[in-house]
Amino acid sequence: MLFFNEIPVRVRYAETDQMGVVHHANYPLYLEMGRTEWLREMGLSYKELELSGIMLPVISMALQYKNSAYYDEVLTVKTSLKKMPTVKLEFDYKISNSDGLVLVEANTILAFVNAATKRPIRCPEYIEEKIAAFSSKL
Repeated sequence: MLFFNEIPVRVRYAETDQMGVVHHANYPLYLEMGRTEWLREMGLSYKELELSGIMLPVISMALQYKNSAYYDEVLTVKTSLKKMPTVKLEFDYKISNSDGLVLVEANTILAFVNAATKRPIRCPEYIEEKIAAFSSKL
């Protein structure tokens, strides 16, 4: 793990079932929120990447549900870069509640793709440099 960030997420009513438990299909949205903020902390954004012709589709996602989250709880999404990117960008996640109980552990792999050709590309050098510079400060 090179570095991580944490964001708070308050569970909204629409994300729960009739029992007030977060529906499992909402956790990938929380992962995306964590990933987006991780990139923003690096000085990057999905929007900027897309405007420069780079797409980052998710090519793999694995979640392990350990405990339930409930309506109006504030969760912490911890997003960690697993290793330096190549043609892929891999993240690990832990989602926990305010008591520190781990609710979900997850992993996603995204591919760097040229938007015009829809073909995989290497991680752009400027992104590698930003990650290296940031991780050297840790």
